[in-house]
Amino acid sequence: MHFLYNLTIQFVQLVLKTIALFSPKMKLFVNGRKNVFSILEQKIATQDRTIWFHAASLGEYEQGLPVIEKIKDKYPNHKIVVTFFSPSGYEVRKNNTIADVTVYLPLDTPKNAKKFLKLVHPELVFFIKYEFWINYLNQLHKKNTPTYLISGIFREKQLFFKWYGGFYRKALDTFTHFFVQNEISKKLITQLGKTNVTISGDTRFDRVVAILEKNNSLDFISQFKNNKTTIVIGSSWPKDESLLIEYINSCTKDVKFIIAPHNIKTEQIQLLQKNITKKSILFSKKENLDLSQFDVFIIDTIGILTKIYSYADIAYVGGGFGNPGVHNLLEPATFGIPIVIGPNYSHFDEATKLVQLKGCFSIKTHQELNATFSILIDNKTIRLKTGKICESFVQKNKGATETILNKIKLPL
Repeated sequence: MHFLYNLTIQFVQLVLKTIALFSPKMKLFVNGRKNVFSILEQKIATQDRTIWFHAASLGEYEQGLPVIEKIKDKYPNHKIVVTFFSPSGYEVRKNNTIADVTVYLPLDTPKNAKKFLKLVHPELVFFIKYEFWINYLNQLHKKNTPTYLISGIFREKQLFFKWYGGFYRKALDTFTHFFVQNEISKKLITQLGKTNVTISGDTRFDRVVAILEKNNSLDFISQFKNNKTTIVIGSSWPKDESLLIEYINSCTKDVKFIIAPHNIKTEQIQLLQKNITKKSILFSKKENLDLSQFDVFIIDTIGILTKIYSYADIAYVGGGFGNPGVHNLLEPATFGIPIVIGPNYSHFDEATKLVQLKGCFSIKTHQELNATFSILIDNKTIRLKTGKICESFVQKNKGATETILNKIKLPL
């Protein structure tokens, strides 16, 4: 089975090189890995002490960030190495200031795993949420390197829990400890005979709570808002926007709208603005204008949505009309804002719980969107009560990072 796994990785490697000729994203994926080993040779000396964190993409990086920060504080003499699998994570966070070295993870071949670990020689390793790369895990196990899964999620549909998943189940033997998000994950993995499991919760709660301690002010957003009720639409996709544009264009209430689309390609931003009949302005065109005179502010840049949520009275979080579903609800929730989402959210525990608690509203149609927004706009009492549910939910679920740190120790 190991032979077939390695053969598959080699085949995928060849296929990706072909796809990269036609796909800009895949070109980043392939070309970004070409210089990884030379970068590691330049930035890590044989005498350096290192700790390695691996994140599949941007979401996992943000999820692991509270632990990365605390580990860096706890072990200041170690270099922090962060790897990404996906371009959507690496390209956004390749210049982060928390890690000493940030690179793509070379594909999981035996040769790559051996070379990578020889150059990095980590004393501790953390995989964030998921991604179980067999050759890397086997090499770490052979070296007796403490390896942890943090904010882990296990589901019945995963290969580990299938009758034919023995090869992948063996990979779980390589972990020193599993820090999982919930009771279901713990139950599933203990059924496989694992006792090295702790329910720590989700470190994302710690990350968003920490946001409250930062300076979230944006003068241009304050000017645009102009003390009016403001709906912030974050990480929207075209299917979200088809409903939202109709609402915005027909809305007669004294409300401001801020839209931060998931995709900020020029042609998509232009189409979005073209379809909005109210007076709108792009972030890239805001200079020397009185933003208070506009009704809709379209954010055609990245990296400021979290701060923008601090100005919201109501948040709509996109992705809920697609697959796998809705984007991050916790960022608006930490600011005590009622949240509206599309129907696809069952894969996300926090979304499911917030809908059950009635801090978040799931809509499917124009009519449901109109009715939900109308209630939240017109009734301040309901709006504040709903927002408080979201804020309390975040506060009650913080603390995962502390639980993890209390169990982590460097080997003697």
